[in-house]
Amino acid sequence: MKNPIFVALDVDDDKTAKKIAAETAPYVGGFKIGPRLILRHGDRLIQELSRLAPVFVDCKFHDIPSTVVSALEAAYSAGATLATVHASNGLECLREVARLEKHLARERAFRVLAVTVLTSFNEKNLPPNWIDATPEEHVLKLASLAIQAGLTGIVCSPLEVQNLRANFPEAFLVTPGIRLLNDGGPSHDDQARTMSPQEALAAGANALVIGRPIVSASDPRKAAEAIAGSLG
Repeated sequence: MKNPIFVALDVDDDKTAKKIAAETAPYVGGFKIGPRLILRHGDRLIQELSRLAPVFVDCKFHDIPSTVVSALEAAYSAGATLATVHASNGLECLREVARLEKHLARERAFRVLAVTVLTSFNEKNLPPNWIDATPEEHVLKLASLAIQAGLTGIVCSPLEVQNLRANFPEAFLVTPGIRLLNDGGPSHDDQARTMSPQEALAAGANALVIGRPIVSASDPRKAAEAIAGSLG
């Protein structure tokens, strides 16, 4: 990757996504797209974006093992370089995913990222069926499961990066929940556990998913350039 920034293309139409991607491509490491775009525009959009930079398909697959494996194969065939699954799929599924990742990566770069606890959760709104533990404790348990299965890519909030880096030095840690220090107010939208890009990298993150600070900016190109420049 050119740098650790993945722009989250959280928009509804492919023209807007491709315009933002073309403008920001010189300044970022890749693009993240999810169901919001993929369900409307399919694998064609993944293919087009992958000509500009690596594409991170973020559909957070969570299903029986054979379905998760098939979904990852489809993402890879469409041109994805990274794709997400929920770590809560369990050890058996994650082991199959790790075997698939190893197989596909022989052909070209491909990494599966295990999602731990979504950044919209905090101690007050965790699902009621989860065991009584903090988000940080849940993240560590789920990351440990993914590592045990043979995966190295982990998605967590920036608040857990330092602890995961200490426990799993070789992990590839990807963090959403990135907000700028000068974003103008206390609101983090639907993100509950956030940090600035500089803080997340200092904590040990490998890649940053940045959406609104770039996509909602009046000039996404200038925003991407400024953030990339601030990382040194």
